[in-house]
Parts: sequence; C-alpha cells; structure tokens
Amino acid sequence: MSITIKTGAEIDAMRLAGRLASEVLDYLTPHVTPGVTTEALDKLAHDYMVQVQGTIPAPLNYAPGGHTPYPKSICTSVNHQVCHGIPNDRPLKDGDIVNIDITVIKDGWHGDTSRMFVVGKGSIAAKRLCQITYEAMWRGIVKVKPGVRLGDIGHAIQTFAENQGFSIVREFCGHGIGQKFHEEPQVLHYGRPGTLEVLQPGMTFTIEPMINAGKKDIRSMGDGWTIVTKDRSLSAQWEHTVLVTETGYEVLTLSAGSPPPPDFAVQQATSA
Repeated sequence: MSITIKTGAEIDAMRLAGRLASEVLDYLTPHVTPGVTTEALDKLAHDYMVQVQGTIPAPLNYAPGGHTPYPKSICTSVNHQVCHGIPNDRPLKDGDIVNIDITVIKDGWHGDTSRMFVVGKGSIAAKRLCQITYEAMWRGIVKVKPGVRLGDIGHAIQTFAENQGFSIVREFCGHGIGQKFHEEPQVLHYGRPGTLEVLQPGMTFTIEPMINAGKKDIRSMGDGWTIVTKDRSLSAQWEHTVLVTETGYEVLTLSAGSPPPPDFAVQQATSA
C-alpha cells in the first residue's frame, strides 16, 4: 500500500482546496429550501466553482473503472439515498433530508466535504439521524493522531452509532486524498481497535460515515451511481477531510459557515 505523506507546501494547497469546497456548501445553504430542485443546486454550485472560485468540480465526468461518467458537478443524496445521488428535476419537499457532497480541484489538489440539510421543518427522527451522524463523524475525527490505527477510528464511529440504534454502511468508506480524488488508505467506519494502518503526520484522508436509520443493507440503482437503503429507511452522511499533524489532527474542510464541532470535540481540543 502506498500512502502519500504531504509536505508543508502540499498541506497548504490542501487547506486551500478544503476551505473552497466548504465555501461551496456555505454558498448553497440558503438555497436548500422546499421547492428547489437538486438540479438547480448543481447549477448554482457549478457556476460558483468555475466562475467565482476558479476551481474544477471533481465529480463532473468522473469515471473510475467500470463506471459511466458521473454527469453532474455535485452529489445530492435525498432521504433513503445513501450516497452518489445524481441531481435531478424533482423539487425538494418540506421534511426531506439531503446530503450535498462537494469535491473541488484547486491547482491540482482536491478538497472533499459534505453536509446534511434538513429541508424545511423536518421530523424529530430525521433531525436526530442527521445529528447523530455528525457526532459519529467527529467521534472518528478526534481519534486522529500519530500512532493511532485506522481501526481505532472505525471502532469509535461504529460503537457510537450502533449504541444510538443506527447501522453503519459497510460498502463505502473514507479515503486518502490529495492530487488524486481517491488515494490510499481506505478509512472504514467500523472496525476493531488496534488494527489496520498506523497514522503518520502528513497523511490526509476523509472521514465520511454513512449511517442508516434502519438496516445497513444497500443496493445500487440502475443509473450506475445512486446507492439506496434496501429497506428504504433514511440515511445520513457527513464528511470532512482531515490531516494528521505532529500532535493530533487538523480538519482541512472548514469555512465561515461550517457547523461547529460538538462539545466533546471542543473540550478535547482545549485539554490537549
């Protein structure tokens, strides 16, 4: 396995790409309202990336082995869609939940992040799923420091989510990222402590748990991209790109509009 270790200048480039990816989500936030289509959100995001930021939307025409090229600039996964939902002309309804996944390329470097949005009011159950998934991502993030193993991150996410009565999607995971969209290592959101690769300073990867309100089983739709829950239960996902520092971690996909970290993450950072 070849994991790329980023240098100081490369990390600066990753910081810029990460912030820009997050700023696309800031820009879209006021537009995520009942009646808007995900296709309209895709156009807003595309124009903002290309015309304002000078970034390239990484998903557009992305075609890993065996896949048809992805036709849009962002991924929008609504309700029981787990990931890789393709923007379309269906208006979002009050109570829908939607994950918007943004990856930009700036000066050859990728920034990758996603957020959940509750459209309109939303049910208590839907809001809870989104909140628990956000906390689960951060349970993984706060584990990051040199010497820790990837299995420790997965275990922290899995135990937290399952203790809340939810299930973890197994088939999709976080990934190394840099000049390539997807690099080594794979970052599983479940696992056993003390297993898998040891973290080293300069590693950059995403943590992006997909958590279902029902069972963990999924299936692929006929478009070749969209993944849904088999039981049609709601699914949520959050994603940050993280750097392993000399003493811990740095989240690279933060911007002015990023949701604040949970209290436990703030307390850990303060006491470190």
